[in-house]
Amino acid sequence: MTTSVSRISSSVVPTASARVRLRPIDGRGVVIRDGLLADRQAVNREVTLLRGAEELERAGTLDNLRIAAGRLSCERRGMVFSDSDVYKWLEALAWEIGREPSAELEALAQETIELVAAAQEPDGYLNSWCQVVDPAWRWTDLKDGHELYCAGHLLQAGVAFARATGDLSLLAVACRAADLIDEVFGQDPASGTDGHPGIEVALVELYRQTQESRYLTLADTLATRRGSGMFTGGRFDLRYYQDAESVREAHSIGGHAVRALYLAAGVTDLYAETGDDALLASALRQWDELASAKTYLTGGIGSRHDGESIGDPYELPPDRAYCETCAAIANIMWNWRLLLVTGESRFADLLERTLYNGFLSGLSLDGGSFFYTNPLQVRNAKRRHSWHPVACCPPNIMRLLASLHHYIATTSDAGIQVHQYATSTIRAVVPGAGPVELAIETGYPWSGSVSVEVVSCGEAEWTLSLRVPGWARSATVDGQPVAPGYATLTRRWRRGERAVLELDVAPRLTAPNPRIDAVRGCVAIERGPIVYCFEGADLPAGASLADVALQTDTQPADSGRLASLAGVPGVSADGVVRNLDGWSEIEYSDLRERPRDGVGAPTQLLAIPYFTWANRDTGAMRVWLPKSD
Repeated sequence: MTTSVSRISSSVVPTASARVRLRPIDGRGVVIRDGLLADRQAVNREVTLLRGAEELERAGTLDNLRIAAGRLSCERRGMVFSDSDVYKWLEALAWEIGREPSAELEALAQETIELVAAAQEPDGYLNSWCQVVDPAWRWTDLKDGHELYCAGHLLQAGVAFARATGDLSLLAVACRAADLIDEVFGQDPASGTDGHPGIEVALVELYRQTQESRYLTLADTLATRRGSGMFTGGRFDLRYYQDAESVREAHSIGGHAVRALYLAAGVTDLYAETGDDALLASALRQWDELASAKTYLTGGIGSRHDGESIGDPYELPPDRAYCETCAAIANIMWNWRLLLVTGESRFADLLERTLYNGFLSGLSLDGGSFFYTNPLQVRNAKRRHSWHPVACCPPNIMRLLASLHHYIATTSDAGIQVHQYATSTIRAVVPGAGPVELAIETGYPWSGSVSVEVVSCGEAEWTLSLRVPGWARSATVDGQPVAPGYATLTRRWRRGERAVLELDVAPRLTAPNPRIDAVRGCVAIERGPIVYCFEGADLPAGASLADVALQTDTQPADSGRLASLAGVPGVSADGVVRNLDGWSEIEYSDLRERPRDGVGAPTQLLAIPYFTWANRDTGAMRVWLPKSD
């Protein structure tokens, strides 16, 4: 079935019967008009998406599909799962074209969709590694082959085009692939599932788009098979593959970070559509552990390079942080789904933290280079990649940026909820109150003032809910103090009425959880939702970040806009460059004679937003600095 039953343009569209408290607004009704997020969307459109086309050609990723389609004769290049990079890029094109038409992007999309369709085999199978390298490989390496993972991204791209543009051609390809997967994996428990989750969330969305119940059943079937010990005997343990615990009984979250979070997003979607309370209970247990003990200050996830995995509780070393950009994207995906299901602000809070820090750091300010990993400390130079041999992150960044407006606001029977703040226009239908249009003006995240004007609405009473972030030390709505959570304003709104939210975004010192050994005795700087860091380039001549400490008896302060970093605000803080001479000669048995490490020359330190680091001269960087004595 390829009929598009819904033209709601959003990456997540729960069915009418889904157990959700909030519902996404049609993406065509939300426009981010100005500010940081608008800038990031513009750079993605004008630079990054086109760069993606060039790099997919240069890496041979598109050629792999041409070989599979019989249009080219040469050796296949790239990873076994590189087809997924094309599908994520296509999804990004769909959301971007739906956001604002572009003849250039539409031509790229149509050419690539036609290629993908030509590469698909008559029975629906589509995987260039198998088709080009070894046809006998089909379904024989589920542990590491990524066949269903790649298919999942194909399904999401097909759904995106159907919703954003009304073009059903890629959705038809996706449905043929899904039908084959259902035929092979749907009935036989011994058939297993993929070692890399991702198909689950895609099948749920394909069900939502087509209303074909087989896809929802298949998503549940594949998720339920996890925890049965399918993936033994490899380099990694069962936890890496999300195969150590049942999705309904899991009490902790671990293993490969991206796999864990993609699966969690799929499990949350399954709860929404099936009402299986065990799925939600499991998801919430895992989220509680992740948010309280396994998440970096930046919202980054994954503390171990070995297995790109989530570590033990409070195992959050800044210099060894893996924090893959794809994990940040998956974390945003999961928190959005939990927000829809529960309506609780804590999920919007973590989404915001991850968006502005752990995610935005993955793309350079000019949109032309990327980070795969996002540590919170580097001692030497770390350069961004123009691309990457494992190119999962760049097109993943593109698809999230192209769909950022999907995550701004929602509706419910009560009214409209604004979760993320940007100068924007929001048009939505409020049940019982009819069409409503809001105009939001703000300098967020740099300014804490958010003005929401009702441009048009009906006569009925409805509720405007504004998120008050958990980080806000003080907040008011229309001059009245409000607590973290959602400030709700219920009335018969009139055209021209405004609500003004004021948040304290002054720079602040943040102390780590004392259970985190790696940063005990350190502090970091935050400003509003933005985490700041220090780069070696901003230190006094001859100073090293290893020798710098922060004075905590004074508060950091704004230091003006930084022209070298696209005009973002800097923060100044009192610090010292410590005299650590003698440490290298001291025997560990003579620590009583060590020099006083808090003594040093006072200096003024400059902090920059974490997401902007490595956009100038490469060098050392730190988020957490020791406190001076």
